[in-house]
Amino acid sequence: MRKIGIGFFLFTIIAAALYLRFRHPKGPEEIAYAGDRQVTLWSTSAQVREPIATVTFGNRLRIVRSFEDQVEVRTDAGQTGWVNSRELLSSEVWDQARDLAKQAGTMSIEARGHTAVLSNLHIQPGRQQPRVDQLTRGVPLLLLERRVVDYQAADGNGGEEEVSTAATDTAHKEDWWLVLAKTSDGGAVAGWMLGRFIELDVPEPLPDYADSAGVRIVSWFELNRVPDGAGSSKPQYLVLGARGPEGQPCDFSEIRVYTWSTKHQQYETAFVDNSVCGKLPLSLKSIPAAHADITFSFQDLSGAAPEQRTYRMEDTIVRRVGLPRRQKYRVHR
Repeated sequence: MRKIGIGFFLFTIIAAALYLRFRHPKGPEEIAYAGDRQVTLWSTSAQVREPIATVTFGNRLRIVRSFEDQVEVRTDAGQTGWVNSRELLSSEVWDQARDLAKQAGTMSIEARGHTAVLSNLHIQPGRQQPRVDQLTRGVPLLLLERRVVDYQAADGNGGEEEVSTAATDTAHKEDWWLVLAKTSDGGAVAGWMLGRFIELDVPEPLPDYADSAGVRIVSWFELNRVPDGAGSSKPQYLVLGARGPEGQPCDFSEIRVYTWSTKHQQYETAFVDNSVCGKLPLSLKSIPAAHADITFSFQDLSGAAPEQRTYRMEDTIVRRVGLPRRQKYRVHR
């Protein structure tokens, strides 16, 4: 009888431990949102489990209970399952992300590109900032604003940031871009992305021209279109570039204008100014007519105080507005 009593006692302890492990206490319900493209709801928080349902980015979920990094949630349809806490956005972060998307929708587009690798979107620039979403490779992006931040190790929230080959020197600085991306349901999500994970969709042949000049393209604009001498038309471009690695204090340090030569049937560098420390956004007033005047301006930080620089293009001649006559720029023919 004594052995039976001891056995029963041990069985009770084991059963209680299992109950506490898999029957986690419920707390007050909170609201969270699915933070990945697809989030699977599982039958239990244990390793042996079955999928219950799948929710998509932005679906509202009620938090039922949590255990370590696992959270039990309930959908609006009444389905209940377990997810990893990394796959959820808190109500606070979700509201911030929604406001950021609204703000991004009103900003001017500085460049276009796509994700080069699996990439995280953050609520603020920085690897340790809360993640808004995770984008797969090849997702189209609109680039809106650039910021430079000090390098910090990723916080283990997944994505290529954790395996980036960036220098670990605390003095190293990184380019971050505020981007706007389309979601699978036709909506839009905005967030800050590490610049090196973005591949720009620069039209040909601008990349070859920039490489030969040792310039890294930051942004580009179509100024107008002119007859190409073969019955069609060619765009003429304004290109903003930078030299050196990422983390530069200027958004761009050089501007170039490429015009089309019907005589030589190729693009020519019509204008170069490498005396700037430009800050985006750039304001462009362009008229489709081939010989109409075009003006563009931006904030320049190269002097003791920020100033607005304005340039005017007449035919293929580009000049800075308000520049003293004794100062000249290099003009290519």
